Amino acid sequence: MDVTPLVKQGSQILQSYKNGAFKVSGLVYEGAILVSPEETQLWPVSGFANLSEDDFTNIEAEVVLLGTGASMAFLPPELRKAIKAQGLAVEVMDTAAACRTYNVLMAEGRQVVAALLPV
Repeated sequence: MDVTPLVKQGSQILQSYKNGAFKVSGLVYEGAILVSPEETQLWPVSGFANLSEDDFTNIEAEVVLLGTGASMAFLPPELRKAIKAQGLAVEVMDTAAACRTYNVLMAEGRQVVAALLPV
């Protein structure tokens, strides 16, 4: 029995991550990225400690999965509040969990964006 989820043709699928890079739908991206079902783009951030509300201004999604790198980190309350004021729901987790969760939500047809810092 085939249990492979049906995924819309052309959807961006996170395939792997290692050594500061991500493989998404057959292409390799170095550094931080933003992945939505429609596209993948480099995310010009310099690390978790330097994130600001401006880093989230052009993101449109039902939910944003923030992958914080190799380990989980918490957003400062004032930054979480500023992001929420932009109308975004942000779920923070380590990058491995964000990659797995993105693929599940994307396969369900949800409007999700993974904002991923490299491992």
